[in-house]
Amino acid sequence: MARKKRKSGRFLRRALMAMVAVPTAYLLAALIGSIVPVNRGWVEPDRGITIYLADNGIHTDIIMPVKAAGLDWAPVVPRSHFATVDPSARYIAIGAGEEEVYLNTPRWVDIKPATIWSALAGGRRILHVEWVADPRYAARAIRLRPEEYRRLWQAVRADFGPRPDRIDHPGYGPADAFYRTDDKANAVRTCNQWTADRLRLAGIKAPLWSPFVWGLTTRYRDASAAN
Repeated sequence: MARKKRKSGRFLRRALMAMVAVPTAYLLAALIGSIVPVNRGWVEPDRGITIYLADNGIHTDIIMPVKAAGLDWAPVVPRSHFATVDPSARYIAIGAGEEEVYLNTPRWVDIKPATIWSALAGGRRILHVEWVADPRYAARAIRLRPEEYRRLWQAVRADFGPRPDRIDHPGYGPADAFYRTDDKANAVRTCNQWTADRLRLAGIKAPLWSPFVWGLTTRYRDASAAN
């Protein structure tokens, strides 16, 4: 009996150590990945096309002009896909996330253990799109050269696939909707890493791996200073 108790005690200690070690390693990797940049030689130009990064403390969206550099979001996500769009809306906010979390948690109180597990373990990645009249609610702003903006636009547009597939869901409000992708989301491929990857593909300085918003929002200038 004593030997069994000792073995049981060792097992419990190892299990507890593993429970502590895994999130600690994840947070350490996130810290390092957020600090280490890709496209480290990039410098923001004095003139160009301004995009914005919005965040709610956990999730980031990329806000882009509806029309800029000869590219137009209107045919991709037409106003007819949305209940009511402000006629003055001239920006599109796009973010990516895990399907169960996005569709079933319009409020923080709606988060359940099952949705948290779905986000961590992995599920379908979908896109959330919203027409925006005034982007000044965003946290950060980034000015891009036309060629950088075009690469960013193409990188985001590619996630919609050849024909954007709107999900039959009411959205969070009258001017937003969800779209399917063929990609996956999980604890490594988070919503914020999706943002970082699109910026990287555009040639903009971005964090190597940033599962949390602070890896992005601390890197760019305050949106209140945007012009």
